[in-house]
Amino acid sequence: MSGVERVERVAAACEGAPVGAIEVVDTIAGFRGHLDHVRREGRTVGLVPTMGYLHAGHVSLMERARDECDVVAVTIFVNPLQFAANEDLSSYPRDLPSDIARCEAAGVEVILAPDATEMYPRPVITTVSVADLGASMEGAARPTHFDGVATVVAKLFNIAGACRAYFGEKDFQQLAIVGRMAADLSFPVEVIGCPIVREVDGLALSSRNVNLTAEQRAAAPVLHRALQAGAGLVLAGETDPEVVATLVADIISAEPLAELDYADIVDPQTMTRPEVLAGELRLLAAARFGTPRLLDNLAVTAPTAGDAGGDAARTSDRW
Repeated sequence: MSGVERVERVAAACEGAPVGAIEVVDTIAGFRGHLDHVRREGRTVGLVPTMGYLHAGHVSLMERARDECDVVAVTIFVNPLQFAANEDLSSYPRDLPSDIARCEAAGVEVILAPDATEMYPRPVITTVSVADLGASMEGAARPTHFDGVATVVAKLFNIAGACRAYFGEKDFQQLAIVGRMAADLSFPVEVIGCPIVREVDGLALSSRNVNLTAEQRAAAPVLHRALQAGAGLVLAGETDPEVVATLVADIISAEPLAELDYADIVDPQTMTRPEVLAGELRLLAAARFGTPRLLDNLAVTAPTAGDAGGDAARTSDRW
């Protein structure tokens, strides 16, 4: 199917929603050519890489990119390299017509929506690894995951060229890895982390939330509550990371529908647990609710001596 035929089919699937000025391409050459033309005109590019099934969290990234750049470009690709054989690649939710409509409403100019053959025409024998940052937490739970993420993002950065790239902080360890990779490999890309978008009850928005049953959905906010409790300990002056991590783990484990994967508190630059809690910190947790596996995290700044609970201590979703 040609790129034009693909756009026409998607537009029809949108039940009459006009594609308008947005350009949807399914080839690397088409996307690269569009952005090269944009830069020749002197306009700046904001890139939002996604795996599709877009929600308000993704839209917040597009809006940030629109505020800070002349052109917003989105990629929609469910990357097989970051899924192990026993993971949910086939069941990962997909809805390209809806994604296009959301992008158009957010002011996106161009979308790259390739299939796996376009991205990987031959078996991939070249991979990118950010060893130290990817060793713990998600890296320990999913040993091949971050190499797959780093490899596809490196490829997307190479395709897109000079730009600012916007990622949500929900996948905080991924954000740290992507930022370090871009710096280490001298990509002409500025990586921007954007705040987590949450439901009213605190649940972080995720494409996987759609797979939760009603009971699992009611239980899932325990992740955020547990992280808040851990942050409260830090703000009260607790300096032992084991005490904080154990509290978070215990709260999640007490929820019958949650199967804890990990809970930790780390230095946000190194992704390692400090011996003593001080300065900027990040609490992270992951758990399964049936099949869906959800992540969450929370930033907290440890109070300085004598300031426990005072103005010097703070917690937020921002780093």
